[in-house]
Amino acid sequence: MTLPEQVNALSEMGVDFAGFIFYPKSPRYMGDKLPPEKFKKMGGNIAKVGVFVNKPYDDLLKTVEDYRLDMVQLHGDETPRYCEQVANYVTVIKAFRLTDNDPIEWMARPFHEASDMYLFDTLGSGYGGTGKKFDWNVLQQTTIDKLFFLSGGIESGDEEQIKAFSETPAAKKLFSLDINSKFEVSAGVKDIAKVQQFVQAIKM
Repeated sequence: MTLPEQVNALSEMGVDFAGFIFYPKSPRYMGDKLPPEKFKKMGGNIAKVGVFVNKPYDDLLKTVEDYRLDMVQLHGDETPRYCEQVANYVTVIKAFRLTDNDPIEWMARPFHEASDMYLFDTLGSGYGGTGKKFDWNVLQQTTIDKLFFLSGGIESGDEEQIKAFSETPAAKKLFSLDINSKFEVSAGVKDIAKVQQFVQAIKM
């Protein structure tokens, strides 16, 4: 998110989280668009999630404090020790960028005690989301014993498939859906009507 009025609109429609990219190489980087003073004036009940990639520990905590973030999503090569240190101060979502054959349980195990939640996304050439569709079936082959976000190219029309997945054993800990590029008119600017239609369809 980069526009305060859109964050407020999401809050009004009952969306639980709004993500803010603090990775300067991302086209959705909001550090030069929403200074802390303006950011902290945003109201609503929506939780504000900062997305970081390999941010130095002290810099990350300062950003969390300056922006009063509720949660952080760590999308880089952060170690379990780093995640554990951050989790002492703020809720941590550790992101995993996966291919079809990755040993998910083996990858996630070191972070089980070091993070609060997971996020599963599609592996791309760089950090952050790719917009590519994530094959949720890879999660059917494992047991995820921690709350997780499902991401990876989610778009309008996926509602029934998501609902079907949510009924499977693999989705026992499914906590939330992370939507992004498929609901944008430009980087960091959402098609609010499209988001609202998706939210209503998912909740039916």
